[in-house]
Amino acid sequence: MAVPVRIAGMKALAILSMLVTTAQAAPPPLDGLPLGALPKQALPAKGCAAFLWSATGTRTLVAMVTADPAMLRLSLGGTITDLPRTAQHGDAGFGFSNSTDFGSGDVTATIDMTVAARGDIKDGASVPGGTLRLDRKGQDGVVLPVVGLIGCT
Repeated sequence: MAVPVRIAGMKALAILSMLVTTAQAAPPPLDGLPLGALPKQALPAKGCAAFLWSATGTRTLVAMVTADPAMLRLSLGGTITDLPRTAQHGDAGFGFSNSTDFGSGDVTATIDMTVAARGDIKDGASVPGGTLRLDRKGQDGVVLPVVGLIGCT
């Protein structure tokens, strides 16, 4: 009787090991896009940050925008890249604009987003819809629908 219990225990251990390995694996890449998933991001020490996920497929965290300092964080080609704000248009609230341009060198990006204050979100808001446009010199541009949340400290 001890043998079947041991085998069942070994099988359970093997399955548990596979589940842990799968849970620790990096999120799947965004097929065909130069954007990758951002790792877990923290709120800034002061001010607000918008955390934006792809609105299709796997809901991957693709961008973080901070209000102060105004910058956009992306994963481009496996490298975390911070782009400073270059222009903004409209007031969406919480220190963010309806449309914000970012750029450095040969990379420019535009975030267009709608911000919605909700009673069930304390110290923040939701981003029910928006787009992330990425342009790199000599390469095709990308426009990705996004959704997200804003958190403030």
